Amino acid sequence: MFHETPIYHRLIAERGDIPAQVRGEAQRLQSTLERLIRPAPRTNSPSHRPAAPPHSCPPGHQARSPRCRPEP
Repeated sequence: MFHETPIYHRLIAERGDIPAQVRGEAQRLQSTLERLIRPAPRTNSPSHRPAAPPHSCPPGHQARSPRCRPEP
């Protein structure tokens, strides 16, 4: 974008290529976050059992925690 302007070259010489440094740091952070956020593989081990389905009451009963009672 600014690569053809003399002031850009002067700033690079004085301060370093800050946009390139920022891009590099952003790419490093993105790859680190992708690795950390990636979901763990699912296993069927006993410690990773699926959650029990929600409790449902038989017809004619109201849902009351933790038991079902007949409707009045």
